[in-house]
Amino acid sequence: MTAPAAPSANDSLTALRDLTRQFAGERDWQQFHTPKNLAMALSVEVAELAEHFQWLKTGADDELDDAKRTAIRHEMADVLLYLVQLADKRGVDLYAAAVEKMALNAVKYPAAQVRGDARKYNEY
Repeated sequence: MTAPAAPSANDSLTALRDLTRQFAGERDWQQFHTPKNLAMALSVEVAELAEHFQWLKTGADDELDDAKRTAIRHEMADVLLYLVQLADKRGVDLYAAAVEKMALNAVKYPAAQVRGDARKYNEY
């Protein structure tokens, strides 16, 4: 028996959306999952993720122990799950939005012009 093909990025996001709908539904939490509340929860989770890197020199793997790596992974999952829920509430296809934004950034930041340069597009 062969392993099933890996789902596409869009299929994976759809599966996460469905899981978050089920999870919230089982707890009757949809009433609290307004776009405003989800955006606020997302910002809190991003802050919790950033807190794990606070005061580290770079946040490179050699600066982290196993417990910290696990905590970071869990905070990243929280960020993703709230983002998926917010996109669901707003009717945003996250995969399509990300591809669209990358295309816009490619115009703003032409590789030949900005390679190795971290300045913002309006500074070069």
